[in-house]
Parts: sequence; structure tokens; C-alpha cells
Amino acid sequence: MKAAHSSVSQRILTSGLLLASVGFVPRAHAQAPTAGMQAAQSVTVTVKEGDAERKAEIKFLLFLPTAYGTPEKKDVKWPLLLFLHGGGERGDNLELVKRHGPPKIVEQKKDFPFVTVSPQCPAEKQWNADELAKLVEHVANTYQVDPKRMYVTGLALGGTGTWDMLAKHPGKFAAAVPICGPGDPAAAEKMKGTPIWVFHGAKDQSVPIAKSEEMVEAIKKAGGNVKFTVYPEATHDSWTETYNNDEVYKWLLEQKLP
Repeated sequence: MKAAHSSVSQRILTSGLLLASVGFVPRAHAQAPTAGMQAAQSVTVTVKEGDAERKAEIKFLLFLPTAYGTPEKKDVKWPLLLFLHGGGERGDNLELVKRHGPPKIVEQKKDFPFVTVSPQCPAEKQWNADELAKLVEHVANTYQVDPKRMYVTGLALGGTGTWDMLAKHPGKFAAAVPICGPGDPAAAEKMKGTPIWVFHGAKDQSVPIAKSEEMVEAIKKAGGNVKFTVYPEATHDSWTETYNNDEVYKWLLEQKLP
């Protein structure tokens, strides 16, 4: 195993893809990110579980805005958007992640103003907040990211993942947009410091709108800052209209950590 690891490390060094982040192991087969393009990436993170540690490989798509790294923008720190897909895009084929939301949008909109991170959840698994926090840390430390302007959003399974990120890593994100995903109302106290904009379809039969209503009510009772948009005629797909709405991204960019 040591010899194999040494061989892989040497290939990474040779290709110039080694990223100097303690605790992270980039993969040799990852594409080199290019401004204006979305590239497949992979990183191995270490997470703690009680007194033990374990490693987890995360495959993700990374998009850098067209102006990233240009001479006139060389010192700019960019906002970061973490996107969590729904249950239907789980697996080991990153092309599935491009079906909806930001990773679909950036395929056409090259000036999308966020460093966009779109991981893939393994088949039959749920989003793991601690792994995702390590992924965000890795990208923020590797690229020119503004740590005061990091945001998280997700749909359905990813909406639940968004709520979970706020509960388990309060204060990490400047704002959040959970879409048609259940959360834990008991964790509202931990989320109240983050501006949140919730979306749901009134006719959703997969995840009843009551799931979002109870989260919004819990956040309000905790004294949090929450907005709630209901699409009266929408069923489960309340994400297409949301992610096609420029006002959502404008609102995100207006939010910033102290």
C-alpha cells in the first residue's frame, strides 16, 4: 500500500495538481480547473467520529467564473456556493449532478458569479455535513474564496442536507436556500443566526409543504431571519423556477458574515 500511495503522489506532483491543504488528498485523475469551465474533481477528507477518524472520498464538480484569475481580477476573493443535489442524482457518475440547479446553469452561464461546488452523494447514502464542511474548507483554502461569502443550497435530499449543514456547522455560511427538503425543527436555535430563504411547491406530494412550514415556524420562534416562498401550483419540482430566478442569487450576494 505504501508503494502504491507513493506512486500516486508522484503522479500528482508531476502533473502539477497537488494542492497544499493539510488533511486533504487530491486525486491524480482530477481535471485541472479552468476559469469559465466546470471540471470533475475528487478529494479525500478526514472526518472525526468521536475519538476515531475516518477518510472519505468526495467527487464533485468545480466551476470557476470566467473572470477568475484574470489580470484585472487577480486579487479578488470570490463568493462560494455549495450545491447539494437531490436523491435521483446519487451515484458515481458526476454527469448526473448537472441535471438541475447551479451545475446545470454554469454549463451555459459562464459568468455565473460564484465559485460553485457541486458534490455527488454516493448511492443509497445521505449527505454528511462533516464531510461537506471539509470539502468547503478544502476549496476555500485552495482557491480565491471570500470566507465571509460562502453559501449553501440544495433541493429535496439536498434541502435536508442544507438544513443539516446549518445545524451542525452554524456560522459557516452567510446564507442558505433550502428547497423542498425536511429539516429538524429542534435545531432551529443553532440556525437562527443565518439568513435563510426557503422554497416549496404547495402541491408537493413527495415532500409535503408542511415540512418546510414547520422549519420556517421554528426559525421564526427562535428569532431567526427567514423568508418563505410557496409556488401555489408547483408539485415536487420547486427548484427549477427557484434556480432560474436571478433574485435568488442577488439576495445571496447581499448576505455576508461579519
